[in-house]
Amino acid sequence: MSTHKDGMEYDIIFAGGGTAACVAAGRLAQADPALSILIIEGGKSNLNDPTITTPAIYPSHLVPDSQNAIFYNSEKSEHLRGRQAIVATGGALGGGSSINFMMYTRGQSCDYDSWRTEGWDFKSLLPYFKKLETFHSEDIALDESVHGFEGPINVSRGTHMLKEQEDDVLAAATAHGEKIFADMNDFKSSGGFARWHSYVGLDGRRQDAAHCYIHPLMASSEYSNLHLLLQTKVVRILFDTAKVANAVEVIPTRSSEPVLPLNQGTVEIISARKLMVVSAGALASAPILERSGIGAASLLSSLDVPLTVDLPGVGKNYQDHQCMMYPYFTSLEPNQTLDGLLSGHLNFSQALAEKQSLLGWNGLDVAGKLRPSAAEAEALGPEFNEVWKRDFEHLDRPLVMTALIDSFLGDHRCLPLSAAGAPSQYATFALYNCYPYSRGSVHIVSTDINDQPRFVNGFLTHPADIKMLLWAYKKHREIYRRTNQYQGELALGHPAFSKDSKAALHDGPIETDRFKSLEERRAVKDIEYSAEDDAAIEEHIRELVSTTWHSMGTCKMAPREKGGVVDKDLNVYGVTKLKVAGTSTSSSCKSQHFLSEATNPKFHTNMLTFTAPDLSICPENVGANTNNTALMIGEKAAAIIAEELGLQV
Repeated sequence: MSTHKDGMEYDIIFAGGGTAACVAAGRLAQADPALSILIIEGGKSNLNDPTITTPAIYPSHLVPDSQNAIFYNSEKSEHLRGRQAIVATGGALGGGSSINFMMYTRGQSCDYDSWRTEGWDFKSLLPYFKKLETFHSEDIALDESVHGFEGPINVSRGTHMLKEQEDDVLAAATAHGEKIFADMNDFKSSGGFARWHSYVGLDGRRQDAAHCYIHPLMASSEYSNLHLLLQTKVVRILFDTAKVANAVEVIPTRSSEPVLPLNQGTVEIISARKLMVVSAGALASAPILERSGIGAASLLSSLDVPLTVDLPGVGKNYQDHQCMMYPYFTSLEPNQTLDGLLSGHLNFSQALAEKQSLLGWNGLDVAGKLRPSAAEAEALGPEFNEVWKRDFEHLDRPLVMTALIDSFLGDHRCLPLSAAGAPSQYATFALYNCYPYSRGSVHIVSTDINDQPRFVNGFLTHPADIKMLLWAYKKHREIYRRTNQYQGELALGHPAFSKDSKAALHDGPIETDRFKSLEERRAVKDIEYSAEDDAAIEEHIRELVSTTWHSMGTCKMAPREKGGVVDKDLNVYGVTKLKVAGTSTSSSCKSQHFLSEATNPKFHTNMLTFTAPDLSICPENVGANTNNTALMIGEKAAAIIAEELGLQV
């Protein structure tokens, strides 16, 4: 579906076809049909691909040979018991929005104020958050002033809502002291649970950036100015003698070329008359800049890369939410989980032909943004309390984001059959720390684009991060034990408590009869954890903690003297006509280790995580899945570029 032809030049080139790039390119193409725009994407088109447009089978993109995802291997870490972490990113047009979990989650208003950048405070950004969405809700308690109702991205409850299950979980949360909110995506609500929306249209189709911003224009005869170059990797940006970005060097993605001895890939130079935008995400944008001579002079000199700008912040400040998943046996029926589809017991082609409502569902109906009580925070120790009092206590920030997914997210072949010999139905509590303090980095090791960069994820290097996940384990377990669907923990995804521990895993429901009242749920006694139990939980976390696909920060927007790479208008320091607006990566570093983890039963529960695009320019994290922030960055980038060009978007 590439429309680029050799020799063509463009006004604007986007080096990366992820979420923000699709948003910005689509808006600019509409603003001026005479403005020629090229999106270069390392993966293939996602146009009407049923594995992408069908919400229920998003896990298909995480198999080791997926053509829609890219897997990066981190360095081994003592904090992860010698493991490499595997971080997956979007590998098709639309980036992470094409393969993510579709969980509609917005950050807190204070998140954007904490960026301390003119024009990027919450008040300035709210119009862009509203502009991108059409929010579908019949809840009269909704604050309509913070939502949009005319944007390209439809946000709804999908086509398969299960109110009885939702009521059960919300009652359990209430019984354990949590508030229930009408809408936790109002940029302020925290400390409770809510029914949840998804990036799924009323027709049951995924709402990715490419289908919502790019494909409609490509299908129209009115926007012949918008072009795609797919299955192509960006090697570097080229500059003239005045350090003005004027072209990009590209080569075909290896996976799209025949494996023949003489096929080494043809290098092509494509010129940009007005602007280059690097939009390849936190794990690929920084390497593109470094191969272009922009980065720490010491690193580039050691690799014989000619220096364009000494910019030490490139590749530093890597951040990612750190995710854990905990599976449970349930009393749910086959039509109440995604287990049938994901295990193969329900034929996908048949379900598609029958237009089953289950297909327009991501398995998630209830989620929460949680905060500990004062006593719980105090119990986590002095190192945690220092950051709690400084960064959380006086703000509406959640400590942990959690969601209940109605399925087992892993290899169903390792699961036991029920007593009757039939497949069981599962649920998984997924959770992550919203504002981790650990930091990592990503840097090139050579000028060869096919060499994976040196990637240090930094997971759990700050002591407060594991305390957040320790508290979250105890909290979520107490809530799920108080549901009627709970039938005990699935051992392979939980800590190895000693048999005589009061925290030992439970076989079967707490009550032989269903809870009939809130009082009965409240009467359940909390589990008592010993110091040995806490150690078992922390060991389990170090063995299994994984990415949440929320990579960010490696080209951060900040003053240059504070490690910044871009200014408030996304301009790269030290050069001209080059911006960074990165979301999902379009590099092509496939992991050779993901399969080994995926086939090890100990790792099954952490094969899948919440998904969203990378955000390379973000100076600080957001307490949410990051797709919404990526979409906003695309809208904001379009507005910045349009103003510079004298256009209206």
